[in-house]
This record gives sequence, structure tokens and C-alpha cells, in this order.
Amino acid sequence: MSDLKATFDQAVLDSKNLSERPDNATLLKLYALYKQGSTGDNAEPKPGFGDMVARAKWDAWSKLKGTAQDAAMQQYIDQISDLG
Repeated sequence: MSDLKATFDQAVLDSKNLSERPDNATLLKLYALYKQGSTGDNAEPKPGFGDMVARAKWDAWSKLKGTAQDAAMQQYIDQISDLG
């Protein structure tokens, strides 16, 4: 396992123990960075208008299309570090 992946996995664990809950915009950014870092480009079907939360998450993830997984992992790590 690469050092970046190990650090990313630790940041995911650390995200569950933040001193205070981030605002919704930050949570959406973290979600998108996590998905891009762990999965890559979004290939999921777009949710319908009835599920606004799923649609917001899908849109946030899709905006990162083309971002390298390593870059997304590093951004996620940096964001969690800033919130810690």
C-alpha cells in the first residue's frame, strides 16, 4: 500500500472524529474528494430531482471529473487536516 493511500485511509478515519461537524458545503466537498480519490471519475447514473441530497452529491463528484485519484486523495487529506 502506498504512503498516500495509507494517509488517505487514516484521514477517512479521522474525519469521523472531528471536534465539530463541518458545514454542508464542506461535507459535500469532502464527499466528492473521497469518491474521486477512492473510485475515480463518476460513472453512476444521475439521480432524479426527487432525491436532492443524492443529486447534490452526484453533481459535486462529477465536477471533479478528470482529477487524478492521487490529487483528490491529497486534497481530502489536506481538508481533513485543516478541519482537525
